[in-house]
Parts: sequence; C-alpha cells; structure tokens
Amino acid sequence: MTRVVLAPDSFKGTITAADAAAALAEGWAAVDPTAEFVHRPMADGGEGTVAAFEAAVPGAVRMPVVVDGPSGTRVDTSWLLLPPSEGAPAGTAVVDLGSTSGIELLDELRPWDADTTGLGQAMGAALDHGVSCLVVGIGSSASTDGGTGMLTALGARFLDASGVPVARGARGLAEIAAVDLTGLRAAPEVRVLTDVTNPLTGPRGAAAVFGPQKGLRAMADIALVDDGLRRLAELLGIDPAGEGNGAAGGTGAALVVWGGVLAPGAAEVAELIGLADAIADADTVITGEGSYDGQSGDGKVPSFLAGLAAAAGTRALLAAGRITADADTALFTASVSLTDLAGSTQSALADPARWLREAGAVLARAAAS
Repeated sequence: MTRVVLAPDSFKGTITAADAAAALAEGWAAVDPTAEFVHRPMADGGEGTVAAFEAAVPGAVRMPVVVDGPSGTRVDTSWLLLPPSEGAPAGTAVVDLGSTSGIELLDELRPWDADTTGLGQAMGAALDHGVSCLVVGIGSSASTDGGTGMLTALGARFLDASGVPVARGARGLAEIAAVDLTGLRAAPEVRVLTDVTNPLTGPRGAAAVFGPQKGLRAMADIALVDDGLRRLAELLGIDPAGEGNGAAGGTGAALVVWGGVLAPGAAEVAELIGLADAIADADTVITGEGSYDGQSGDGKVPSFLAGLAAAAGTRALLAAGRITADADTALFTASVSLTDLAGSTQSALADPARWLREAGAVLARAAAS
C-alpha cells in the first residue's frame, strides 16, 4: 500500500492548501484506490499561514478585526490567538499580511499607493489583547512601502523636510527626511515568517525583483523606489543588504527594526505540523503552488518539501498552476502543470479543483511507471 503525504501550499487566490490537498488525493485514489493519504496543507508565511496554524493548534481562536486594506478601504479580517504556552503565558498572536495588506485584496494593482497600514493595525489589536508573542507571516504583500505603513500604525512617524507626514505607500518614500520612533509601541517577542531571502535594495531587492509583480513597470520607477528604500534604511539604521530585509516590499526590514527575528516560513510551519516525521514514514510526498518559477527555489514551499523528501529518501512530486521555463523541476521525480492539463491559464484558474484532481491522477500514473 502506498502512503502519500499531501503538502501543497495554497494556489494564491484560487484554492486553499487544504482543498488542494483533498483534490490531489481524490485524483490519486482514482488510479490507486489502496493508497493511504496523510494531509499536511502547508504555508510559508504568505496566504494560508493563519489557516495552517489554526488547523494545527488545538484551542486556536480567530479574533475579528477591521483594518485599512492596501487600497485604503476597510477590510474585515482576523488574527489568530493561540492558547498560553511555555514562554507565552498570555498566548501568541498569528497575524497574516496577506489577509490585511495582501495583493489579493486589490481589484487592481496600486504600486505607488498600496501600503501595510492594515498589518500594523491587526498587530496593534493583538498587542491590545495582551499577547506575549507575535508570529507575523509576511508573504503576499501588495506594496513596496518598506513597512512604513505598518510602523506608522504602531506609532512611528515618517516626515518630510517640513516635518509633515509623508504620503502612504511607495509614493512617500522619496519624501522621507526624518523618522520619529519615540511613539513606537514596545514589541513583545516577534517571529517573522518569510518565504524569501532577498535584500532590501539592489538588483535582488524588493523593488527590482518584486516591484513589477505589484505594478511597477518602468525601470526609472523601480530605481526611484529602490533609492527611497535605501534612504529609509539609512534613516532607520539598518543594513539594506541584510538577508530577508526585502521581504514583503521591505516589511521584513521594518519588522527587524521593531525587534522581530526573521525565520523561514516553510520550515516554521513544517515543524508545527510534524511534516518531517510524516514524510519519513511515506513513499511519496506531493507538493505544489500556484506558480512554480525561478523564484520558487528561494524559500518557497515546493523546494523546501523537496529537500525534506530527499533527506528522508522519499519520492517528491509537484503539481503547480503553471511551471515556467526557468523553474528547476529536477528536484522532483515528476511534475505537472494545471495550465498544461487544462489547455490554458484561464481554464486552470476557473476550476482549479478539477485540474488538481486530474493532476493527482497523472502523478499517480507517473509514480506507478
């Protein structure tokens, strides 16, 4: 009997990690009815991080909160309260940038004006509750504001040469002449889950690598935002080349300034849900995400899972919404793209569960051969 661990990430904006795992299992079972399935839906600090903690920790409670979303409109969302534990007698809060300031909350991209205020407001709500620790997942960001919105919501002030607060978002970065942190709220223990290791500035920085995904098109605009982030780093006294400081449009750097410790999100979630032990006892692990591309090898769920599988001598398979030409599929025994199965990106996006079921069947046949 084949034992299959199902550990996909969410397929951003289309299907949750748990539903993706269920669809893959259904497709595999159609080919191999005797297979035993172990569901371990994953996250890496982005979309689905709160859901992963909620599923794994008994007694976790969703705490509703209303915040300013990345477009400036109010968003009904929640943070997660974990029960008291050793080292966290008042409980731990899990806050997800994706659900407060994430790109999926936008109807259209706002590269200059989207900001992270909502993340800071949700964190502030958790602080008001009195938690001992904060876990902050910072994937899926809509903005490149250097975390200024988040820090502003927590009491910081970013001022222009006249002492007036600058505009929100990347638009205000070029105008920052002074930073006032005297009103910044004290931080508890803060662990920051990120899925990238990029620095804040430069050719691998937040503006250059992720700015185009958030709507920055012209090279001159990317350079302008990069210069603003570099100036922000100088004013905050942080190293723009620091690993992970460029995560979430520079929010990683802002959280480090606040006292946060950056950690690889996939590894943190995997430890929480006992993924390594599950893979060690399995014949096969299937993982996946919406877009498996050249950046997926840098801290994302699929590459992390492939590493765990290799260490355990377990076969790793991949199902992704799309697989780009620059992606490293050599990590996997077999891989399949939903876009290829469906015939087009539009068809794959319209019914991801259907094509994940088909992907599960394709992978089962590939494994059998």
